[in-house]
Amino acid sequence: MTRIAVVLGATGLVGKAVTGELLTGDWDEVRVLVRRPLELQHPKLKQTSIDWEKLGQYKEQFSGAYAVFCCLGTTIKKAGSQEQFERVDLQYPLAAAAIAKECGVRQFLAVSSMGASAKSRNFYSRTKGRTEEGLIAAGFRGLHLFRPSLLLGERQEFRLGERVAAVLMKALDFAMVGKAAKYRAIPGAKVAKAMVNIALANTGGVHVYPNDVIHVIGRR
Repeated sequence: MTRIAVVLGATGLVGKAVTGELLTGDWDEVRVLVRRPLELQHPKLKQTSIDWEKLGQYKEQFSGAYAVFCCLGTTIKKAGSQEQFERVDLQYPLAAAAIAKECGVRQFLAVSSMGASAKSRNFYSRTKGRTEEGLIAAGFRGLHLFRPSLLLGERQEFRLGERVAAVLMKALDFAMVGKAAKYRAIPGAKVAKAMVNIALANTGGVHVYPNDVIHVIGRR
């Protein structure tokens, strides 16, 4: 079987790591859909610069794909408004899912967030929950939702709040045991490894992976 992967959000922390894992792994082709090209060259890598508002025009990029890795995500501060945040974290993933389903994609894997719930009072968590519900409704043979805690790693943009939190979480990591283990900060690279491992397992059904489970399945 020819393994073709599509990565959405390949310029982000997790998306970049997912792309790297795929390129060095047992995959025949890795297609990344980006606003701006990655500074990366590889025989397996196929880059397509797209307009997310016209995603339907790039349907051929999903054709023949075995798995789609959705690593899209932003912050309200970077997006500029709640409306723009929803566009990136809700509308784009669901639009991509609809196209992927139509093209016969078997596995859809998406980065969500700890606390995601469509019933949450928190706007961020509620949006993530609504995205999860929309992806479930798409009806993929295999849907995998990853809910990491604070992500560790070098981002292209500076996020002061995350940087401070990361320092504190690293310092307290030794104490994060028992019930507190599910809150441990996690490297974006470990989330990426977990996603690729799960995709290769070719498991059917809907699966949600909490932070402590991602720590386990993301081990090298």
